[in-house]
Amino acid sequence: MDDLEEIRRRKLMELQAQRQKELEELARQEEMARKIQEQKKAILRVILEPEARERLTRIRLAHPEVAEAVENQLIALAQSGRLRSKISDEMLKEILRRAMPQKRETKIIRK
Repeated sequence: MDDLEEIRRRKLMELQAQRQKELEELARQEEMARKIQEQKKAILRVILEPEARERLTRIRLAHPEVAEAVENQLIALAQSGRLRSKISDEMLKEILRRAMPQKRETKIIRK
């Protein structure tokens, strides 16, 4: 009977240790994601004028995938040295116009 109790206790300790490792790994991943987001924000603060940054924030609310794609594109351009000046609101509008999915227009014809 003591052997069975000892096996159960060991198994419980192993499961708890494994769970602790999983939690630590999850926390590490979350911290890494937070750092990446902070770095992205810092880069965007440098390359975007305030109005453009506000517009991108609003776009993120309605179309998060489009905002993410545009942010990544802008950061890649900045890191490769292809941006000569800050992105203005008008420039961002044009970039967003190209990045936004085209809407299909449905016409109903009655006969």
